Amino acid sequence: MKLGLGFAMQNVTDDNLRAAAQLGVTHAFVNNADVGNSHFEFDQLLRLRHRCEYMGLQLAGLENFPRSWWEDVLTAGPRRDEQIDNVCHSIENMGRAGIGILGYYFSIVGVWGHWRAYTAGGGRGDAGLKSFDYSKVEHAPTHPAGPVSVDEMWERLHYFLERVIPVAESADVRLAAHQDDPPAQYLRGVGRLLTSHDAMQKMLDLVPSHHSGLEFCQGTVAEMGPDQAVAAIRRFAGQGKIVYVHFRNVRGAFPVFDEVFHDEGDVDMLEAMIAYKQAGFDGVITPDHSPRVTGDSAGGMRGRAFAVGYIRGLLQAAERFG
Repeated sequence: MKLGLGFAMQNVTDDNLRAAAQLGVTHAFVNNADVGNSHFEFDQLLRLRHRCEYMGLQLAGLENFPRSWWEDVLTAGPRRDEQIDNVCHSIENMGRAGIGILGYYFSIVGVWGHWRAYTAGGGRGDAGLKSFDYSKVEHAPTHPAGPVSVDEMWERLHYFLERVIPVAESADVRLAAHQDDPPAQYLRGVGRLLTSHDAMQKMLDLVPSHHSGLEFCQGTVAEMGPDQAVAAIRRFAGQGKIVYVHFRNVRGAFPVFDEVFHDEGDVDMLEAMIAYKQAGFDGVITPDHSPRVTGDSAGGMRGRAFAVGYIRGLLQAAERFG
């Protein structure tokens, strides 16, 4: 297994990349990479990959498109086919540039309704947490793109996958779907998809392919219940369907939970790491979210440094004792 770190595009700086390499990180993901106008441009992808490599990191993949690039894909708008063509063009350019993973989040309403953000404290030593309480958003206004049923969202996802997976296979780029965070069946009148183990399996079975898998967000799966994470690791890693991992911990579960430091949540993180190894997973593990510590930057590098060190220790323990 490999240690990675994700960067928002604006945080892809020489200092941040160099610091990650110094902490033992070997692989990077870049989020919302606006390396183009309506799709990922080959020359800009190549420059981004080379920049990471110059700082000692392998660019493992990209996460998510700028929302405007595929809004009609999610909402079944009039430009859906045009935007899917652009997604396919992006995937082809990623393959040509040697970037092998595209993480995506097929949801109209994303991570919405967090009522305590990183700036509000609440964690150990008053570290900044993100928290969620469904009762505070249950009766929120319907999203402008809604109402949309869960069944309709499944149809839209199927339409998308049927068109992009053959392109991903040809380009040798693995598509990795993120679970819905929080795992509410509906938010703001909009149906959501990957809210349970069986829903994840349904997605994988829609258009079966080695190039369709999971961006396995362990924290989101743990929000389904603290006993859910390790069982899901064994189920999906055992199928070879976990493409890469967002490794984080939560306290509580939907409908009320906190995203906490890796060592204080409800999931036994050593057990989880050993489960990845025993199930044959050999991909990249990243810390994803991390509480903010005093004096942290916008990119959260101090808090994430703790996470990286903790994960690195777990990786070594799993290799020795797992």
